[in-house]
Amino acid sequence: MTQSEESEFFKQTNRVNAPVVSIFTRHGCHLCEVAVETLESLQSELEFSIEKIYIDGNSELEKLYGEQIPVIHIDGEHHDFWRVDPERFRSCLEKHRQRR
Repeated sequence: MTQSEESEFFKQTNRVNAPVVSIFTRHGCHLCEVAVETLESLQSELEFSIEKIYIDGNSELEKLYGEQIPVIHIDGEHHDFWRVDPERFRSCLEKHRQRR
């Protein structure tokens, strides 16, 4: 395998193993938009994927998260709600990776 092929393989492997950051959101939620922008600004540096889950119309999710959105999970584990603090997020993501 050439160095270029190894580099591409490493990138693909990292994408597959990258943590999934879920954001529970609503359409038209300003705090949610800010949280997504913050996460997107950290995404390439910290190598994770973002999954947006809209709670609109889902009575179970609205009951769970309705007053706290946006709610952030890292690989299904609750991280935070309302705002994304970049330093706290970095720290939690690193701790999460160490436990994997």
